[in-house]
Amino acid sequence: MSFRLFDIPEKEPSHFVGFAGNRINRHAEKRSDDAVDVALANADARMLLIGQGKVLVADGNAFFTQKDAASYLPAQSSTVYLGLQDGAPVLAAPSAFDFAALPEAVQAIDYRSVYTQGIIPPDQLGAMAQAVSLLTWNENHKYCGRCGTATLMRDGGYRRTCPNCEAQHFPRTDPVAIMMVVRGDKCLLARGPHFGPGMYSCVAGFIEPGETIENAVRRETFEETNLKVGRVLYHASQPWPFPYSLMIGCHAEALSDEFILDRAELEDGRWFSRDEVVSMLDRTHPGGLITPPPGAIAAHLIRSWVEG
Repeated sequence: MSFRLFDIPEKEPSHFVGFAGNRINRHAEKRSDDAVDVALANADARMLLIGQGKVLVADGNAFFTQKDAASYLPAQSSTVYLGLQDGAPVLAAPSAFDFAALPEAVQAIDYRSVYTQGIIPPDQLGAMAQAVSLLTWNENHKYCGRCGTATLMRDGGYRRTCPNCEAQHFPRTDPVAIMMVVRGDKCLLARGPHFGPGMYSCVAGFIEPGETIENAVRRETFEETNLKVGRVLYHASQPWPFPYSLMIGCHAEALSDEFILDRAELEDGRWFSRDEVVSMLDRTHPGGLITPPPGAIAAHLIRSWVEG
C-alpha cells in the first residue's frame, strides 16, 4: 500500500533548521556502562570540548583528537559518549581552559555565535547541540531527585542511577511551542526585551504536562497576545541546546484582529503584511526591521508562510 502523505518532493522542513544536521549514529541500542572507556580506547575517537558556555574551535573544526584535547581536560572529566560518525567514536567533555592561554589557532566561542555565524560545519553544529544538552543534564542531575544521594553516570551519560534508592534518571528534553500566528494575508510578529535591534519573531512558550502541542499553541498565543487561535498546523522541529529544549514549530490561525500584548513578556508586536515580511527576511526593510537568523526555526516558519 502506498501512503501519498509521505510522497513529498523535498526534504522534511526540519532538515533545514540550525542544529539539525547531526550525522552521529547515537548507537542507543548498543550503549553500555563502559561506552566511554571503549570509545576512548579507539585511536580515531574525536572529542567536543565544552565549558563556560563556550565550545572550543580550532580552524573552524570543533572535533579534537584525544591527543589535542588532553591539555584542555580537567583531572576528573565527566566525558559522555555521543555515538559514531564515519565509523569513529565521538565524545564530549566538560573542558577547563584559560581563555588567555589558548593557542592562536584555538578559540572558545559561545554557542549562539557558533550557531548564528556558521563557524563550524552543520553536522558539527548538530553534534554540539547534542553534547551541550547531554553535558548540561548530567551536570544538573548529579544528585538523586528522590533521596538526594549522589548519582552515578551510566550508558555513556544517557542514564544516571542512584546507589541508595535505585532510582533511574534519564535526560530531559523540554518541549517548546513556537507559532507563526496568521490571519488572512498578514502575520503577527513580536519582540521581547532581550531581542537584538529591530528583530521581530514568532511567539513561543513551554508545553505543559498533559498538554497537546495544539492546545499549547492556543494557550501560549492567548497568554501573550490575548488572541484566540483556531486551526494549528505542525511545520518542523529544532533541537535547541539552551540548555535542552526542542522547539516545535507550528502555524496558527488567529480568529480575530484585536490583540493585547503581555508586557511582562513582550515589548512590542503588530500585524505585518507579506511584502513587509519579505523585506525583513531580505534585510531591506526601510525601518531596519529584521527576522531571526536563517537557521532559527522562527525564520523557517516565517519564510514558509511568505512562500506559501
